[in-house]
Amino acid sequence: MTANADLQRVVDFYEKLTIHSLEELAQVYTEDAYFKDPFNEVTGLAQIHAIFVHMFEQVNAPRFEVTHQMLGGCDGCMIWNFYFRLKRSPEIEQCIRGATHVQLAADGRISSHRDYWDAAEELYEKLPLLGSLMRWLKHAARR
Repeated sequence: MTANADLQRVVDFYEKLTIHSLEELAQVYTEDAYFKDPFNEVTGLAQIHAIFVHMFEQVNAPRFEVTHQMLGGCDGCMIWNFYFRLKRSPEIEQCIRGATHVQLAADGRISSHRDYWDAAEELYEKLPLLGSLMRWLKHAARR
Protein backbone atom coordinates (compact mmCIF):
# COMPACT_ATOMS: atom_id res chain seq x y z
CA MET A 1 0.00 0.00 0.00
CA THR A 2 1.04 3.58 -0.48
CA ALA A 3 1.02 6.16 2.30
CA ASN A 4 -1.97 7.86 0.63
CA ALA A 5 -3.89 4.57 0.70
CA ASP A 6 -2.86 4.02 4.32
CA LEU A 7 -4.19 7.43 5.34
CA GLN A 8 -7.39 6.85 3.37
CA ARG A 9 -7.83 3.55 5.24
CA VAL A 10 -7.57 5.50 8.53
CA VAL A 11 -10.13 8.06 7.30
CA ASP A 12 -12.48 5.26 6.24
CA PHE A 13 -12.11 3.58 9.64
CA TYR A 14 -13.05 6.77 11.47
CA GLU A 15 -15.93 7.66 9.21
CA LYS A 16 -17.42 4.17 9.63
CA LEU A 17 -16.56 3.81 13.34
CA THR A 18 -19.01 1.78 15.43
CA ILE A 19 -18.71 -0.08 18.70
CA HIS A 20 -18.40 -3.26 16.62
CA SER A 21 -15.65 -1.93 14.33
CA LEU A 22 -13.42 -1.46 17.38
CA GLU A 23 -12.56 -5.12 16.84
CA GLU A 24 -10.52 -3.88 13.85
CA LEU A 25 -8.44 -1.45 15.94
CA ALA A 26 -5.31 -3.61 15.64
CA GLN A 27 -5.50 -3.21 11.85
CA VAL A 28 -5.39 0.59 12.24
CA TYR A 29 -3.04 1.13 15.24
CA THR A 30 0.26 -0.50 16.14
CA GLU A 31 0.36 -2.48 19.39
CA ASP A 32 2.37 0.26 21.13
CA ALA A 33 0.65 3.27 19.52
CA TYR A 34 0.60 6.59 21.37
CA PHE A 35 -2.72 8.49 21.62
CA LYS A 36 -3.34 11.98 23.03
CA ASP A 37 -6.39 14.22 23.04
CA PRO A 38 -7.50 17.00 25.43
CA PHE A 39 -8.62 14.41 28.02
CA ASN A 40 -6.39 11.36 27.52
CA GLU A 41 -2.77 10.43 27.01
CA VAL A 42 -2.17 6.72 26.65
CA THR A 43 0.09 4.17 25.00
CA GLY A 44 -1.00 0.79 23.71
CA LEU A 45 -3.92 -0.76 21.89
CA ALA A 46 -5.80 -1.80 25.02
CA GLN A 47 -5.83 1.74 26.40
CA ILE A 48 -6.82 3.25 23.04
CA HIS A 49 -9.62 0.70 22.79
CA ALA A 50 -10.80 1.71 26.28
CA ILE A 51 -11.01 5.38 25.21
CA PHE A 52 -13.27 4.52 22.30
CA VAL A 53 -15.45 2.21 24.40
CA HIS A 54 -15.83 5.05 26.91
CA MET A 55 -16.86 7.40 24.08
CA PHE A 56 -19.62 5.00 23.00
CA GLU A 57 -20.78 4.72 26.63
CA GLN A 58 -20.91 8.49 27.15
CA VAL A 59 -22.67 9.70 24.00
CA ASN A 60 -25.30 8.56 21.54
CA ALA A 61 -24.72 8.26 17.80
CA PRO A 62 -21.06 9.37 17.65
CA ARG A 63 -19.71 9.80 14.15
CA PHE A 64 -16.75 11.44 12.45
CA GLU A 65 -16.79 13.35 9.20
CA VAL A 66 -13.31 13.98 7.80
CA THR A 67 -13.45 17.16 5.72
CA HIS A 68 -9.80 17.38 4.69
CA GLN A 69 -6.78 15.13 4.78
CA MET A 70 -3.13 15.83 4.03
CA LEU A 71 -0.05 13.66 3.92
CA GLY A 72 3.64 14.46 4.03
CA GLY A 73 5.89 11.40 4.22
CA CYS A 74 4.66 9.34 7.16
CA ASP A 75 2.84 12.29 8.76
CA GLY A 76 -0.85 12.69 8.09
CA CYS A 77 -3.37 15.30 9.13
CA MET A 78 -7.14 14.98 9.19
CA ILE A 79 -9.52 17.89 9.74
CA TRP A 80 -12.81 16.59 11.10
CA ASN A 81 -16.21 17.19 12.61
CA PHE A 82 -17.30 14.89 15.41
CA TYR A 83 -21.07 14.64 15.75
CA PHE A 84 -22.81 13.15 18.77
CA ARG A 85 -25.88 13.39 20.96
CA LEU A 86 -25.67 13.73 24.72
CA LYS A 87 -27.44 10.97 26.65
CA ARG A 88 -29.49 13.51 28.62
CA SER A 89 -30.62 15.47 25.53
CA PRO A 90 -30.54 13.06 22.57
CA GLU A 91 -32.73 15.28 20.40
CA ILE A 92 -29.90 17.81 19.90
CA GLU A 93 -26.93 16.85 17.76
CA GLN A 94 -23.67 18.40 18.96
CA CYS A 95 -20.54 18.99 16.88
CA ILE A 96 -16.89 19.28 17.85
CA ARG A 97 -14.46 20.52 15.19
CA GLY A 98 -10.86 19.46 15.37
CA ALA A 99 -7.78 18.05 13.72
CA THR A 100 -5.66 14.95 14.13
CA HIS A 101 -1.98 14.47 13.42
CA VAL A 102 -1.01 10.85 12.85
CA GLN A 103 2.34 9.23 12.23
CA LEU A 104 2.20 6.07 10.18
CA ALA A 105 4.50 3.14 10.87
CA ALA A 106 6.24 1.30 8.03
CA ASP A 107 3.30 -1.13 7.84
CA GLY A 108 0.83 1.75 7.35
CA ARG A 109 -0.76 1.57 10.81
CA ILE A 110 -0.88 4.52 13.19
CA SER A 111 2.04 4.67 15.60
CA SER A 112 1.16 8.10 17.01
CA HIS A 113 -2.19 9.92 17.13
CA ARG A 114 -2.64 13.45 18.50
CA ASP A 115 -5.99 15.24 18.48
CA TYR A 116 -6.22 19.02 18.58
CA TRP A 117 -9.48 20.72 19.52
CA ASP A 118 -10.57 23.41 21.93
CA ALA A 119 -12.40 21.68 24.78
CA ALA A 120 -13.60 25.01 26.21
CA GLU A 121 -15.18 26.25 22.99
CA GLU A 122 -16.25 22.96 21.48
CA LEU A 123 -17.54 21.19 24.59
CA TYR A 124 -17.70 23.16 27.84
CA GLU A 125 -19.51 26.16 26.33
CA LYS A 126 -22.27 23.83 25.11
CA LEU A 127 -23.05 22.44 28.55
CA PRO A 128 -25.95 24.17 30.32
CA LEU A 129 -24.41 25.50 33.56
CA LEU A 130 -20.74 25.34 32.72
CA GLY A 131 -21.42 26.87 29.30
CA SER A 132 -22.81 30.06 30.82
CA LEU A 133 -19.72 30.42 32.99
CA MET A 134 -17.34 29.69 30.09
CA ARG A 135 -19.06 32.24 27.82
CA TRP A 136 -18.94 34.85 30.60
CA LEU A 137 -15.23 34.19 31.19
CA LYS A 138 -14.52 34.43 27.47
CA HIS A 139 -16.39 37.72 27.26
CA ALA A 140 -14.64 39.09 30.38
CA ALA A 141 -11.22 38.15 28.97
CA ARG A 142 -11.88 40.19 25.82
CA ARG A 143 -12.43 43.42 27.76
